[in-house]
Amino acid sequence: MEIALILAVVAGIFIVQTFKIVPQQHAWVVERLGKYDRTLTPGLKFVVPFIERVAYKHSLKEVPLDVPSQVCITKDNTQLQVDGIIYFQVTDPMRASYGSSNYVLAITQLAQTLLRSVIGKMELDKTFEERDAINASVVSALDEAAANWGVKVLRYEIKDLTPPVEILRAMQAQITAERETRALLAASDGRKQEQINLATGEREASLARSVGERQAEINKAQGEAAAITAVADATADAIRKIAAAIQSPGGEQAVQLKVAEKAVDAYGQLAQKNNTMIVPGHMGEVSALIGTAMALLKGKAPGPN
Repeated sequence: MEIALILAVVAGIFIVQTFKIVPQQHAWVVERLGKYDRTLTPGLKFVVPFIERVAYKHSLKEVPLDVPSQVCITKDNTQLQVDGIIYFQVTDPMRASYGSSNYVLAITQLAQTLLRSVIGKMELDKTFEERDAINASVVSALDEAAANWGVKVLRYEIKDLTPPVEILRAMQAQITAERETRALLAASDGRKQEQINLATGEREASLARSVGERQAEINKAQGEAAAITAVADATADAIRKIAAAIQSPGGEQAVQLKVAEKAVDAYGQLAQKNNTMIVPGHMGEVSALIGTAMALLKGKAPGPN
């Protein structure tokens, strides 16, 4: 009975030592008699008991690793408290097992060293502006070194950059001053643009008024010219009609009669309006006018039937 129990225990140990189940996204390194033999991939695997053993177990997943906070000095001798995070992945389980005694510690220390070196080449203001460049530089150098450790560094991110309190106050004061300056410049530009708009509006209004006044003057001149032309045309037409009437039979006698009547009427009105008697210098003129008028009247009177 005891022998059977011992055999059962030995068989159980043998089975446990022989059959290995490797989880997904894991890799196990097998050594045979203390020497690397093979890497077990996910699934059910067999190992020779007492001769082979699983020496290392690695996860092939992406691993985030915090980089402890450290003090870095910039090119302009300003201290910065910097911390970050690394994302890496084991790509070669054999190298990860034998390339470094502790690849996690190696990556962490190297990342801190590289970060101090990169920031030491930059001025304080550039460190805030060039985070992407800093991350890329650290990743490039880390990945090159970690290749010998069977590790692929995927990315590095700076979590925080913290300058001393005095520097923070100075930066805040600078930012406030710059914002006030931008506000003043914006207000000045606004007033300048307002003055330009007003001047442009006044100029355009003046031009519009000038054009309107000029058009009004042109219209007035054209109206006056049209009126003068109309009067001249009417006068010329009247003159032509008078001339035609004079040239017609009896026209000349009618004109003489009209002139005589006007002259006699004028002398009569002068006599009524003034106490002084106005006598023509040559009385013969009056009598000639009267005679002419009478002759014309007689010539116009109808003869006896």
